[in-house]
Amino acid sequence: KITSYDPAPPPISYVKVSGGIFLDMTIHDFDMARFLLGDVEEVYAAGAVLVDPEIGKAGDVDTAVVTLRFKSGALGVITNCRKATYGHDQRIEILGEKGGLFAENPLPHATRIANESGYRASTLHYFFIERYREAYIAEIKAFVEAVREGKEPPVTGLDGKIPVVMGHAAKRSLLERRPVRLSEIDPSLG
Repeated sequence: KITSYDPAPPPISYVKVSGGIFLDMTIHDFDMARFLLGDVEEVYAAGAVLVDPEIGKAGDVDTAVVTLRFKSGALGVITNCRKATYGHDQRIEILGEKGGLFAENPLPHATRIANESGYRASTLHYFFIERYREAYIAEIKAFVEAVREGKEPPVTGLDGKIPVVMGHAAKRSLLERRPVRLSEIDPSLG
């Protein structure tokens, strides 16, 4: 399960040109799902306008759930929302035959306070730039190193293409209210 909630919706002007939630937000979760569990063969998406009616007027949803069926037989779920008032919430949970893996939100600091008023911890990072600063630097370094050394980058063109196909499949699934195989969008992935 991948949970990904932004702290605030993007401007409506962006929503209108973004390609929709599946191509501007969920696409990163599609990348993560493939990285963790391999190739996906089918998506089934549902969505609603629960946060900002203007997003609905722009032709998109602000809350979505996508079920993934992997070629291995594994199943996955992605939940997205354009607004989590408490901060940028991104978590991963993988359950397997012998246990589970849980990646929680990193906090800006580890200080916690407990007293007669209750228990308090740091708030979440507000947005992805704060949270993923080091990851972005590592990505750029890996790409530059690959170019300098004439090697294939860690992320290939196909790795970039497949999440786009998944986004289009999710959008079709939402509109047609049915599971969509990636091969329906791109027959080369069949």
